[in-house]
Amino acid sequence: MADRFWEQPIEGGPQPASGSRFDIIVVGGGPGGAAAAGYAALAGHRVLLLDKAIWPRDKTCGDAVGGKSLSHVEELGVLERLEASPHFNITGVLFSSPRGDEIRVSRPDGQLSGYVLPRLQFDHIMFQRASELVLQAGGAVVQGFSVREVLFDNSANGPDPGPGMGNLRRVIGIAGDTGDRARPLSFSASLTIGAGGVRCPVATAVVQETYDGRMVDRQKLHYSAAFRQYWRNVTGATADSGPVEFHYIEGVLPGYFWIFPVGNGVCNVGFGITLRDLELHERKLRGLQEYIINEVPRFRDRFAQAELIAGSSRGWQLPLGSPRPSGKLQPRRAFAAGAMLIGDAASLVDPFTGEGIGNALLSAKLAVGHFDREAHARGFPLEAGARYQRVLWGKLGYELRNSYKLQRLTRRRWLLNWFIGKARRKAELQRALTESMISREAQATLTSPFFLLRQLLF
Repeated sequence: MADRFWEQPIEGGPQPASGSRFDIIVVGGGPGGAAAAGYAALAGHRVLLLDKAIWPRDKTCGDAVGGKSLSHVEELGVLERLEASPHFNITGVLFSSPRGDEIRVSRPDGQLSGYVLPRLQFDHIMFQRASELVLQAGGAVVQGFSVREVLFDNSANGPDPGPGMGNLRRVIGIAGDTGDRARPLSFSASLTIGAGGVRCPVATAVVQETYDGRMVDRQKLHYSAAFRQYWRNVTGATADSGPVEFHYIEGVLPGYFWIFPVGNGVCNVGFGITLRDLELHERKLRGLQEYIINEVPRFRDRFAQAELIAGSSRGWQLPLGSPRPSGKLQPRRAFAAGAMLIGDAASLVDPFTGEGIGNALLSAKLAVGHFDREAHARGFPLEAGARYQRVLWGKLGYELRNSYKLQRLTRRRWLLNWFIGKARRKAELQRALTESMISREAQATLTSPFFLLRQLLF
């Protein structure tokens, strides 16, 4: 693979004529959208892949590609490209408590837990592969495309009944431009997949405009804010394999601080916290991270000789996959007639770790699997979208509920200090933590009040 390939443009082929029709339109070219386009092209569908950016481009993220992602990158034919790119091999996870106790957890089977590599690289690999597959299958790829409008009808080829009309509306395509509003473009498809991230225009049109739902919950418990920087030569984090680190620190709880090496002596360093909890802090994201690096002794020492990479400081928001107490569709609506939502657009980010790529790739595969080109030639039906949502939550709900419970437990300083301190000394706790890396049942055990009480008393 060419050196620094991620700095090169990606060829997208000829631009389709306005009015062109496709089997599937994918809005968003990040990992989820690229995977959806790739899976759809491999299934023989004619796909239009759209992204508002022009490659090369960066994306703010923690940069971890966890174990859940590995089967998908292999199926899509990019695993070898990923492994040939500079990266960090994840062999486990290191947790530290507010008191400073540390415990390291690894997979019990000794396998890699995943990779860390900058999204600049990973997204380039994914989008390039998706572009190849889409073009080979007779589709089209358009970069630098801004969606200005999601197009609807009344599910019977009649006029759009308008916002707030719920099941009476059907997505039939999109309209937008490549920078010149005087030259608008529109495209139609049986199915439109929203993969545009936290501000996905398809998600907004479906959740908010069509069904009068909320993109951000009123209490702001299910949205997280995060801040990321790249640092060079952080003490203890310069190798090309090892654990990724999560730290719970006095003065910034219930947020957490992470150190994710990306290889070549560089680390992705960041801080995450729910929007509601952020509002309760006097310091904001950058200030909280600066406090940790400059004033907390154990990190001040590790960063004493480190170098901040200029221009790498960025903040963003994460739509969490935690269950909503009163929601009939969990974690929130992910479909309409003519449309499905995936990844961050479907609010699928893990509420405990903040990782979203694995769930984005899984949801991409599931969404494409619910589309039948012949049966849905006249439009993707509401019933198929409802099945997708049920299957999606069936696959992820157990895990996301447990992750939310773990996130809630980390809000208690005394519990973090007790749990991590005791886990250093007690084999049963160490085993439960280790098995939780690959077992949903073990994750549930960790959140069981009876298990925690037994550990506390004995």
